[in-house]
Amino acid sequence: MAVTITRVTQDGELHEIAQLAEKIWQECFPGIISEEQIGYMVDKFQSYEAMRAQVDTQNYTYFAVRDDSDLCGYIGAKPEEDERYFLSKLYLRSDKRGRGIASQMLETVFGEALSNGKKRIYLTVNKHNRHAIEVYKAKGFVVADTAVTDIGEGFVMDDFIMEYAV
Repeated sequence: MAVTITRVTQDGELHEIAQLAEKIWQECFPGIISEEQIGYMVDKFQSYEAMRAQVDTQNYTYFAVRDDSDLCGYIGAKPEEDERYFLSKLYLRSDKRGRGIASQMLETVFGEALSNGKKRIYLTVNKHNRHAIEVYKAKGFVVADTAVTDIGEGFVMDDFIMEYAV
């Protein structure tokens, strides 16, 4: 197993990541949020168009995660104006979990935060996504706050805000 995590620089890679995002969301979120909300959130936040806009206007960076040559995960993050680095997306296909790949992904995020001069990393995670919460806690993240965010079309995100001191 040779895991590589590379910065996305080509438009085609962003298209691949958006296709992977839809698959991962369909395997990860049933039972946590409704099928309708999954579809809405994929379109609004995980589609190629959403990711392209995030890169172009919001200073996001995406990373492709490959096991050998198999695209199996992705990261989306950005530096904030203050001392924080926002980890917006860290997703890994279910068949690749439990192999240490997520730890490598987080190490990439930690390095990016430091290289951007940031002291803290924060993320939002659905309060009912127990697996992700356990992973983040095991890596040293703590629950700092909660947030219920109206995302339109009658949907809300009911999240913990978790932080990590770099």
